[in-house]
Amino acid sequence: MTDQKQAMMYGLATVLLWSTVATAFKLSLADLAPVQMLLVACTASIVVMAAILMLQGRWGLVFRLRRGQYLQSMLMGLINPCLYYFLLFGAFDRLPAQEAQPLNYTWALVLAYLSVPFLGQKLRRIDILAGLVCYAGVVVIATRGAVTSLSFSDPLGVSLALGSTLVWASYWIIATRDTRDPVVGLFFNFLFGLPVIVLVCWQTAGLAMPIGSSMAAAVYVGVFEMGIAFVLWSQAMKKAENTSKVSNLIFISPFLSLVFIYFILGEVILTSTYVGLVLIIAGLWLQQKKIRDREQALNHG
Repeated sequence: MTDQKQAMMYGLATVLLWSTVATAFKLSLADLAPVQMLLVACTASIVVMAAILMLQGRWGLVFRLRRGQYLQSMLMGLINPCLYYFLLFGAFDRLPAQEAQPLNYTWALVLAYLSVPFLGQKLRRIDILAGLVCYAGVVVIATRGAVTSLSFSDPLGVSLALGSTLVWASYWIIATRDTRDPVVGLFFNFLFGLPVIVLVCWQTAGLAMPIGSSMAAAVYVGVFEMGIAFVLWSQAMKKAENTSKVSNLIFISPFLSLVFIYFILGEVILTSTYVGLVLIIAGLWLQQKKIRDREQALNHG
């Protein structure tokens, strides 16, 4: 099997996992508060990433960080998992999965905009057009089709979802200067973020949690969405000979996710969700076009 085929296989496996997490979020939040879910998921993720590092024979890297990198891990841990997942799980707690999940996908567009002031990249007309199309989809979904009234179904929930995209994009801007091994870096971010999550959980929702399907769903999120999916996607990017082909696989995820949301959660998928999601994906596709064009120019050069 060629490296590109392996990359596509890793990419498809990642997309399949990402497609299930919106459903897992809602199943977990049925009985757990968002911060309780985060505590369980973060703990599970730390265990999984430690196991992955051991199985790959890279556990020794954990002890080779420089002193400054431990401080970096603390600061980045406050962003991810703490702030990002506080906002994201809060959004899923308030909104139907079919609304929260597409809104979260706009983080890629936010990343493109933040890259202009922070990474010195140029803003092109296609980026502006992509933003108009993408956020038109956000308005359609958030108003459940009542676009002219601009009456949002849950303003706070929508704000949390969009706020999470800003935090996630900011995290990846900061990560561009991160010299740590990606899995080791994420392991330490979660490890240093865990005490903060424990403290907030203890002071708010409490540490007593029901053992059952919601707990199992939270463990699933930690193992797959926060752990294994990250490693699979990293492998896909590492092996890819054409990264844009692998990256395009992410456009499958939100539509596949609606299938799980419909059949497992029983949410009736609104027409406005389909329309809004198509607009969001179209906007992201336009925004990704410049990356594809750049890759093609390099390949032909």
